[in-house]
Amino acid sequence: MARTPSALASLSAGLRELYEAPYRRTMARARRDEDDLFTLVVLAEALGVPNPASYYTVEMLPLVADRVHEWHTRMGLDRSPLEHVSCC
Repeated sequence: MARTPSALASLSAGLRELYEAPYRRTMARARRDEDDLFTLVVLAEALGVPNPASYYTVEMLPLVADRVHEWHTRMGLDRSPLEHVSCC
């Protein structure tokens, strides 16, 4: 019986899904935690925390400005801790 490439690709995709499925939620949580830490590092100077890398992180403020509302609600804050950002 000859196996076609599509059958092998289908088998490979099925095995990959079987292996990755239990870890999908854990990996998503780890990525979200990393994104939250990145947001905190970028916004540290605006939050009043001395940031030795503020020269480099100021360029990334526009990237995290869109996600401030999601970030502060995940951190358990009712309102944005930033005075110049009013998202709620």
